[in-house]
Amino acid sequence: MRHIKHFIILTSIILCSSFASPMLAQENDFIKEYLERLENSKKYLLLVAETMPEDIYDYKATPESMSFAENLMHIGWAMDWHSQSLMGGRAARDWNTDTELKVDNKSKKEMIAKIDETFNKTIEFISNFDIHKLEDRLDYFGSDRTKRQVLLLLADHITHHRGQMLVYMRLNGLVPPRYVLYQ
Repeated sequence: MRHIKHFIILTSIILCSSFASPMLAQENDFIKEYLERLENSKKYLLLVAETMPEDIYDYKATPESMSFAENLMHIGWAMDWHSQSLMGGRAARDWNTDTELKVDNKSKKEMIAKIDETFNKTIEFISNFDIHKLEDRLDYFGSDRTKRQVLLLLADHITHHRGQMLVYMRLNGLVPPRYVLYQ
């Protein structure tokens, strides 16, 4: 009888682990694929930022729009907030007083360096993220979202603002850099 009990326990452990391993592998694959996407997004955004002449970094399509530079730095702000604050638990930067991720009086070179640094910090954060927490839920502007969804929202946000920057280039007679796949 004792051997049967041990057999049942061992069989249960083996069965449970056979279901858990593929799920963890999928979570880990998600992170690997997300990081590849983020690396490509970084390369493309930096190329876009380099291509735009500094003297039209303040260009806005309409008076109420963000400028090219503001869109660029807003991407950095969003990466920092989504990763370090929302998912990482660090206190959020104060938009009214913190100028590190704002245009402020930064040159084109300084903005590009800050965006590169922010991408690197975000990539490092996600590289070290505990995949068991991807299903943790957060309040995202009144919506209940998983941390996986927050990462996907961040990718969409980067694409959204970079798209505005590409339009600004076209409106100034410039040809944007060729699109980079897998981002």
